Amino acid sequence: MSRRVRLAELAGRHVWLDDGLGDAGRLLPADAPHVSGFDRGFQLGDAVFETMRARGGRIVELAEHVARLRRSAGDLEIGLPDELERRISTAVAALLAADHLDSRDADAAIRITVSRGIAVARGLLPAEAVPPTILVQAWPVQPAPAAHLERGLHLVASSVRRDPESPLAALKTTSRADYVYARLEARRAGADDAIFLTLDGHLSEATSANLFLVRGSRLETPHLGCAILPGTTRSWILGWAGGVGLEPAEEFLTTRDLAEADEAFVCSSVAGILPVTRFEGRPIGSGEPGRWTGRARRDRDAFIRGDRG
Repeated sequence: MSRRVRLAELAGRHVWLDDGLGDAGRLLPADAPHVSGFDRGFQLGDAVFETMRARGGRIVELAEHVARLRRSAGDLEIGLPDELERRISTAVAALLAADHLDSRDADAAIRITVSRGIAVARGLLPAEAVPPTILVQAWPVQPAPAAHLERGLHLVASSVRRDPESPLAALKTTSRADYVYARLEARRAGADDAIFLTLDGHLSEATSANLFLVRGSRLETPHLGCAILPGTTRSWILGWAGGVGLEPAEEFLTTRDLAEADEAFVCSSVAGILPVTRFEGRPIGSGEPGRWTGRARRDRDAFIRGDRG
């Protein structure tokens, strides 16, 4: 398929862009030029991002995502506007309306990317304070493949190791080469995804999701000290567990713990909760999606829909 045909598929779609050059952000056709070649996000990966869900035009856990975006940007000294949450809400509403993703049953994935902005000078250290570039994109959420729900995911351990001492471990930056490499490793191994381990061999996270294990009545997940990104869905699950009879625990877990778990699953804002049934080619538990995984997925989906009863 040619690049021209792929771009043509974007016809009718839009992005919302505030590059510091316009008034306060604007909608643009998705197949139009957007980001300057001098933008530090493009040049250096000097940018942060968040991915969230919008159901029926309502952004799920917006405050939590904005708070994490601010933490990531703050640690990199990327300046953000005070009214960031309001600006994102306005941008997302305009984008969803333009792409017809704001109906009652519409389910959209939203990505907010914030780079340091356009700087003509070369070098790693920012030479001047410039307005950040804020880009908002939206896609219809694609249902999880039936095979993933019925048979579960197969995970392998990545050769890329995570350093818990790195100050970048908990920042959601656009520098994703490690994650791309790990996902390529998984594909070469015939697996669905890869799990990162820390330098000392503890479980960390998947390439785009947090990991949970069920052992008896305990629901365990890697400790924040294992170089993980503290996901918003992860936080929701830890709060959910106590209400359904599970004991939530953040632990320093090993591959042996994963292999010996009764069941396992991964979670993220867009994909939701997906069962993990094999690790390094061997079954986890019965080798079938577990009942707690199924309940967690159903309850999370109800939360996203806005059900309260």
